[in-house]
Amino acid sequence: MEEKNELMCDEPGTHDDVVEKVRGDMPDDDTLYELADLFKMFGDSTRMKIMFVLMESEMCVCDIAELLGISQSAVSHQLRILKQSKLISSRREGKNIICFLADDHVRSIIDQGLSHVLE
Repeated sequence: MEEKNELMCDEPGTHDDVVEKVRGDMPDDDTLYELADLFKMFGDSTRMKIMFVLMESEMCVCDIAELLGISQSAVSHQLRILKQSKLISSRREGKNIICFLADDHVRSIIDQGLSHVLE
């Protein structure tokens, strides 16, 4: 006997009113691709560690590298990716580059994700 997929409808057919409402509310494909790219930034554990560090405090690249036990070059590479995605910002202070989260939206995304994981 074939095993039934529990995530399949028992009866064929659609609920046209619901489908049309949701279709009208969905963002366009380009926006959804951008959203998917944003979430890819959260899919790398090194980038997540860096963003979590920056939630706690603004830090220079050398301090982030020391804290995470990875090279400044590796940190700089990940910071460049995060900056291109507008998740972090930076400023120069003398010979140091100080990094920080770009805005409260980034903090909120991380907080929400962490809350979900810890449920």
